Amino acid sequence: MSRDPHSYDARDSWDHVPPRSVLALRGHSTESRENQDDTVFDSERDIAASDSQQSDRPKPEETDSARASYLKDRPYVLRESELHALGEIGKFRVVAAGDLAKYGYAGDRARFERELGHLKQQSLVTDRTIEVSRKKTLRILTLTKTGQRLLSATNRLPEDQATYHGLAKPREAKHDADLYRLYQKESARIGREGGTPVRVILDYELKRALNRDLNQPGQDQDPETKQRIAEKHGLQVVDGRIPLPDLRIEYQTTEMESRHVDVELATHHYRPSGITQKAKAGFSLYSPADDAPRLRRILNDRELTATILGL
Repeated sequence: MSRDPHSYDARDSWDHVPPRSVLALRGHSTESRENQDDTVFDSERDIAASDSQQSDRPKPEETDSARASYLKDRPYVLRESELHALGEIGKFRVVAAGDLAKYGYAGDRARFERELGHLKQQSLVTDRTIEVSRKKTLRILTLTKTGQRLLSATNRLPEDQATYHGLAKPREAKHDADLYRLYQKESARIGREGGTPVRVILDYELKRALNRDLNQPGQDQDPETKQRIAEKHGLQVVDGRIPLPDLRIEYQTTEMESRHVDVELATHHYRPSGITQKAKAGFSLYSPADDAPRLRRILNDRELTATILGL
Protein backbone atom coordinates (compact mmCIF):
# COMPACT_ATOMS: atom_id res chain seq x y z
CA MET A 1 0.00 0.00 0.00
CA SER A 2 2.71 2.44 -1.01
CA ARG A 3 1.82 6.09 -1.14
CA ASP A 4 1.51 8.06 -4.37
CA PRO A 5 5.11 8.88 -5.38
CA HIS A 6 4.05 12.24 -6.81
CA SER A 7 2.24 13.59 -3.75
CA TYR A 8 4.66 14.55 -0.99
CA ASP A 9 3.28 14.45 2.54
CA ALA A 10 5.09 16.87 4.85
CA ARG A 11 4.40 14.63 7.83
CA ASP A 12 6.79 12.07 6.38
CA SER A 13 9.74 14.21 7.46
CA TRP A 14 8.55 15.38 10.88
CA ASP A 15 10.39 12.75 12.85
CA HIS A 16 12.91 11.40 10.37
CA VAL A 17 16.56 11.36 11.41
CA PRO A 18 18.76 12.01 8.34
CA PRO A 19 21.78 9.81 7.71
CA ARG A 20 24.68 10.50 10.04
CA SER A 21 28.03 11.65 8.68
CA VAL A 22 30.03 9.67 11.24
CA LEU A 23 31.21 6.10 10.70
CA ALA A 24 28.74 3.64 12.19
CA LEU A 25 28.82 -0.08 12.77
CA ARG A 26 26.67 -2.03 10.36
CA GLY A 27 23.86 -3.96 11.99
CA HIS A 28 22.83 -7.46 10.93
CA SER A 29 20.13 -8.20 10.43
CA THR A 30 1.15 -10.38 15.74
CA GLU A 31 -1.00 -11.37 14.63
CA SER A 32 -3.99 -9.09 15.43
CA ARG A 33 -6.38 -10.89 17.78
CA GLU A 34 -9.59 -10.14 19.66
CA ASN A 35 -7.84 -9.91 23.02
CA GLN A 36 -5.01 -7.44 23.14
CA ASP A 37 -2.56 -9.08 25.53
CA ASP A 38 -2.26 -12.83 26.13
CA THR A 39 -3.54 -13.86 22.73
CA VAL A 40 -0.95 -11.76 20.94
CA PHE A 41 1.50 -14.54 21.69
CA ASP A 42 -0.84 -17.49 21.15
CA SER A 43 -0.02 -17.36 17.46
CA GLU A 44 3.66 -17.74 18.29
CA ARG A 45 3.24 -21.29 19.64
CA ASP A 46 3.85 -22.69 16.18
CA ILE A 47 7.34 -21.19 15.86
CA ALA A 48 9.25 -23.67 13.73
CA ALA A 49 12.94 -24.38 13.73
CA SER A 50 13.31 -22.50 10.48
CA ASP A 51 11.77 -19.40 12.00
CA SER A 52 14.08 -19.69 14.97
CA GLN A 53 17.05 -19.75 12.61
CA GLN A 54 15.77 -16.57 10.98
CA SER A 55 15.62 -14.76 14.31
CA ASP A 56 18.20 -12.32 15.53
CA ARG A 57 18.85 -14.42 18.60
CA PRO A 58 19.75 -12.30 21.64
CA LYS A 59 22.64 -13.26 23.86
CA PRO A 60 21.64 -15.27 26.92
CA GLU A 61 20.66 -12.92 29.73
CA GLU A 62 23.47 -14.15 31.96
CA THR A 63 26.07 -13.02 29.41
CA ASP A 64 24.26 -9.96 28.06
CA SER A 65 25.58 -7.43 30.55
CA ALA A 66 23.93 -4.02 30.66
CA ARG A 67 26.06 -1.03 29.70
CA ALA A 68 25.49 2.69 29.86
CA SER A 69 24.70 4.70 26.74
CA TYR A 70 24.59 8.46 27.13
CA LEU A 71 22.26 11.12 25.78
CA LYS A 72 23.04 14.66 26.91
CA ASP A 73 25.06 13.30 29.84
CA ARG A 74 22.16 11.15 31.03
CA PRO A 75 23.02 7.45 31.25
CA TYR A 76 20.65 4.77 29.94
CA VAL A 77 21.77 1.36 31.17
CA LEU A 78 20.69 -1.19 28.56
CA ARG A 79 21.49 -4.71 27.46
CA GLU A 80 22.61 -5.43 23.91
CA SER A 81 19.23 -7.07 23.29
CA GLU A 82 17.43 -3.90 24.39
CA LEU A 83 19.53 -1.76 22.06
CA HIS A 84 18.78 -4.22 19.28
CA ALA A 85 15.05 -3.86 19.99
CA LEU A 86 15.35 -0.07 19.75
CA GLY A 87 17.05 -0.47 16.39
CA GLU A 88 14.38 -2.80 15.01
CA ILE A 89 11.56 -0.49 16.05
CA GLY A 90 13.34 2.63 14.84
CA LYS A 91 14.10 1.26 11.38
CA PHE A 92 10.50 0.25 10.73
CA ARG A 93 8.75 3.09 12.64
CA VAL A 94 6.15 0.70 14.03
CA VAL A 95 6.48 -2.99 14.94
CA ALA A 96 3.88 -5.43 16.26
CA ALA A 97 4.77 -6.58 19.77
CA GLY A 98 4.23 -10.24 18.90
CA ASP A 99 6.55 -10.00 15.90
CA LEU A 100 9.36 -8.41 17.90
CA ALA A 101 9.00 -11.13 20.53
CA LYS A 102 9.16 -13.80 17.83
CA TYR A 103 11.99 -12.49 15.68
CA GLY A 104 13.95 -10.24 18.03
CA TYR A 105 13.73 -12.53 21.07
CA ALA A 106 13.39 -15.93 19.37
CA GLY A 107 9.95 -16.38 20.94
CA ASP A 108 11.11 -15.77 24.53
CA ARG A 109 7.98 -13.98 25.72
CA ALA A 110 9.05 -13.56 29.33
CA ARG A 111 12.34 -11.88 28.47
CA PHE A 112 10.67 -9.71 25.86
CA GLU A 113 8.12 -8.41 28.35
CA ARG A 114 10.77 -7.75 30.99
CA GLU A 115 12.99 -5.80 28.66
CA LEU A 116 10.11 -3.96 27.03
CA GLY A 117 9.00 -2.88 30.49
CA HIS A 118 12.50 -1.57 31.15
CA LEU A 119 12.50 0.42 27.91
CA LYS A 120 9.07 1.86 28.70
CA GLN A 121 10.16 2.87 32.21
CA GLN A 122 12.92 4.95 30.66
CA SER A 123 10.48 6.56 28.18
CA LEU A 124 12.26 5.09 25.17
CA VAL A 125 9.39 3.06 23.70
CA THR A 126 5.64 3.59 23.42
CA ASP A 127 3.43 0.50 23.79
CA ARG A 128 -0.16 0.85 22.66
CA THR A 129 -3.04 -1.22 21.34
CA ILE A 130 -4.94 -0.14 18.24
CA GLU A 131 -8.22 -1.38 16.84
CA VAL A 132 -7.86 -2.90 13.38
CA SER A 133 -11.47 -4.07 13.03
CA ARG A 134 -14.56 -4.41 15.17
CA LYS A 135 -13.27 -7.61 16.70
CA LYS A 136 -9.51 -7.35 16.39
CA THR A 137 -6.83 -5.29 18.06
CA LEU A 138 -3.10 -5.11 17.55
CA ARG A 139 -0.41 -4.24 20.08
CA ILE A 140 2.21 -2.02 18.45
CA LEU A 141 5.50 -0.46 19.51
CA THR A 142 7.09 2.81 18.41
CA LEU A 143 10.09 4.78 19.60
CA THR A 144 9.66 7.97 21.55
CA LYS A 145 11.64 10.98 20.42
CA THR A 146 14.09 10.27 23.23
CA GLY A 147 14.37 6.64 22.14
CA GLN A 148 15.16 7.68 18.59
CA ARG A 149 17.80 10.16 19.73
CA LEU A 150 19.43 7.61 22.00
CA LEU A 151 19.49 5.07 19.17
CA SER A 152 21.15 7.61 16.89
CA ALA A 153 23.72 8.44 19.57
CA THR A 154 24.79 4.79 19.89
CA ASN A 155 25.99 4.67 16.24
CA ARG A 156 24.99 1.00 16.11
CA LEU A 157 23.17 1.20 12.77
CA PRO A 158 24.62 1.82 9.29
CA GLU A 159 25.47 5.49 8.85
CA ASP A 160 22.84 5.91 6.12
CA GLN A 161 20.07 4.02 7.93
CA ALA A 162 17.08 6.30 8.59
CA THR A 163 15.16 5.90 11.86
CA TYR A 164 11.77 7.15 12.98
CA HIS A 165 9.67 7.82 16.06
CA GLY A 166 5.94 8.00 16.60
CA LEU A 167 3.13 7.22 14.16
CA ALA A 168 3.03 9.24 10.96
CA LYS A 169 -0.33 7.88 9.78
CA PRO A 170 -2.28 5.99 12.47
CA ARG A 171 -4.75 4.61 9.91
CA GLU A 172 -1.88 2.76 8.21
CA ALA A 173 -0.33 1.44 11.44
CA LYS A 174 -1.48 -2.15 10.86
CA HIS A 175 -0.08 -2.22 7.33
CA ASP A 176 3.18 -0.55 8.40
CA ALA A 177 3.62 -2.95 11.33
CA ASP A 178 3.29 -5.91 8.96
CA LEU A 179 6.36 -4.71 7.05
CA TYR A 180 8.64 -5.92 9.85
CA ARG A 181 7.35 -9.47 9.42
CA LEU A 182 7.61 -9.12 5.64
CA TYR A 183 11.24 -8.03 6.07
CA GLN A 184 11.99 -11.10 8.18
CA LYS A 185 10.68 -13.42 5.49
CA GLU A 186 12.46 -11.68 2.62
CA SER A 187 15.74 -11.30 4.53
CA ALA A 188 15.60 -15.03 5.35
CA ARG A 189 15.35 -15.74 1.61
CA ILE A 190 18.32 -13.42 1.01
CA GLY A 191 20.25 -15.26 3.71
CA ARG A 192 19.53 -18.66 2.20
CA GLU A 193 21.15 -17.40 -1.00
CA GLY A 194 24.21 -16.25 0.91
CA GLY A 195 23.38 -12.54 1.12
CA THR A 196 23.51 -10.26 4.15
CA PRO A 197 20.94 -7.45 4.62
CA VAL A 198 22.62 -4.18 5.57
CA ARG A 199 19.98 -1.44 5.24
CA VAL A 200 16.23 -0.96 5.22
CA ILE A 201 14.58 1.85 3.23
CA LEU A 202 10.89 2.59 3.76
CA ASP A 203 8.71 4.17 1.09
CA TYR A 204 8.80 7.48 3.01
CA GLU A 205 12.49 7.82 2.24
CA LEU A 206 12.25 6.61 -1.35
CA LYS A 207 9.39 8.99 -2.09
CA ARG A 208 11.25 11.95 -0.63
CA ALA A 209 14.35 11.28 -2.73
CA LEU A 210 12.33 10.66 -5.89
CA ASN A 211 10.19 13.78 -5.51
CA ARG A 212 13.28 15.88 -4.86
CA ASP A 213 14.61 14.97 -8.31
CA LEU A 214 11.27 15.12 -10.10
CA ASN A 215 10.35 18.53 -8.70
CA GLN A 216 13.58 20.40 -9.29
CA PRO A 217 13.01 23.91 -10.71
CA GLY A 218 12.97 23.84 -14.48
CA GLN A 219 12.83 20.06 -14.55
CA ASP A 220 11.06 18.72 -17.63
CA GLN A 221 8.44 16.03 -17.05
CA ASP A 222 8.92 14.35 -20.42
CA PRO A 223 9.07 10.52 -20.52
CA GLU A 224 12.84 10.40 -21.07
CA THR A 225 13.52 12.54 -18.01
CA LYS A 226 11.15 10.50 -15.89
CA GLN A 227 12.80 7.28 -17.06
CA ARG A 228 16.25 8.64 -16.27
CA ILE A 229 15.23 9.70 -12.76
CA ALA A 230 13.49 6.39 -12.12
CA GLU A 231 16.61 4.46 -13.12
CA LYS A 232 18.75 6.67 -10.90
CA HIS A 233 16.69 5.43 -7.92
CA GLY A 234 16.59 1.81 -9.07
CA LEU A 235 12.93 2.06 -10.12
CA GLN A 236 10.92 1.66 -13.32
CA VAL A 237 8.33 3.67 -15.18
CA VAL A 238 5.13 1.66 -15.61
CA ASP A 239 2.25 3.10 -17.64
CA GLY A 240 3.65 6.60 -17.20
CA ARG A 241 4.04 6.32 -13.41
CA ILE A 242 6.86 5.34 -11.09
CA PRO A 243 5.54 2.72 -8.65
CA LEU A 244 7.17 2.71 -5.21
CA PRO A 245 7.61 -0.39 -3.06
CA ASP A 246 6.63 -0.55 0.58
CA LEU A 247 10.14 -1.59 1.49
CA ARG A 248 13.60 -1.77 -0.07
CA ILE A 249 16.22 -4.09 1.40
CA GLU A 250 19.82 -3.39 0.50
CA TYR A 251 22.15 -6.35 0.95
CA GLN A 252 25.57 -7.72 0.10
CA THR A 253 26.11 -10.92 -1.84
CA THR A 254 28.72 -13.53 -1.00
CA GLU A 255 30.93 -11.75 -3.55
CA MET A 256 30.47 -8.52 -1.53
CA GLU A 257 28.43 -6.94 -4.31
CA SER A 258 25.76 -4.42 -3.31
CA ARG A 259 22.25 -5.37 -4.39
CA HIS A 260 18.70 -4.48 -3.40
CA VAL A 261 15.26 -6.00 -3.57
CA ASP A 262 11.99 -4.05 -3.59
CA VAL A 263 9.16 -5.63 -1.64
CA GLU A 264 5.43 -4.92 -1.61
CA LEU A 265 2.73 -6.02 0.82
CA ALA A 266 -0.44 -6.43 -1.25
CA THR A 267 -3.86 -6.79 0.38
CA HIS A 268 -7.51 -7.08 -0.62
CA HIS A 269 -7.66 -3.27 -0.80
CA TYR A 270 -5.59 -3.32 -3.99
CA ARG A 271 -7.35 -2.57 -7.23
CA PRO A 272 -6.42 -4.70 -10.25
CA SER A 273 -4.54 -1.78 -11.80
CA GLY A 274 -2.55 -1.29 -8.60
CA ILE A 275 -1.34 -4.86 -8.20
CA THR A 276 -0.63 -4.99 -11.94
CA GLN A 277 1.66 -1.96 -11.73
CA LYS A 278 3.54 -3.42 -8.77
CA ALA A 279 4.04 -6.71 -10.60
CA LYS A 280 5.25 -4.99 -13.78
CA ALA A 281 7.69 -2.96 -11.69
CA GLY A 282 9.36 -6.21 -10.65
CA PHE A 283 8.64 -6.02 -6.93
CA SER A 284 8.65 -9.11 -4.73
CA LEU A 285 5.00 -9.46 -3.77
CA TYR A 286 3.73 -10.73 -0.43
CA SER A 287 0.15 -11.04 0.72
CA PRO A 288 -1.86 -12.31 3.70
CA ALA A 289 -3.12 -15.84 3.06
CA ASP A 290 -6.76 -14.77 2.74
CA ASP A 291 -5.99 -12.14 0.11
CA ALA A 292 -3.54 -14.10 -2.05
CA PRO A 293 -6.05 -16.12 -4.17
CA ARG A 294 -7.83 -13.00 -5.45
CA LEU A 295 -4.57 -11.26 -6.26
CA ARG A 296 -3.23 -14.34 -8.07
CA ARG A 297 -6.40 -14.48 -10.19
CA ILE A 298 -5.90 -10.84 -11.18
CA LEU A 299 -2.34 -11.49 -12.29
CA ASN A 300 -3.32 -14.68 -14.13
CA ASP A 301 -6.13 -12.87 -15.95
CA ARG A 302 -3.62 -10.30 -17.12
CA GLU A 303 -1.09 -12.98 -18.06
CA LEU A 304 1.50 -11.78 -15.56
CA THR A 305 3.82 -14.39 -14.11
CA ALA A 306 4.70 -12.64 -10.85
CA THR A 307 4.66 -14.84 -7.75
CA ILE A 308 2.73 -13.80 -4.64
CA LEU A 309 4.37 -15.12 -1.48
CA GLY A 310 2.57 -15.71 1.80
CA LEU A 311 3.08 -13.26 4.63
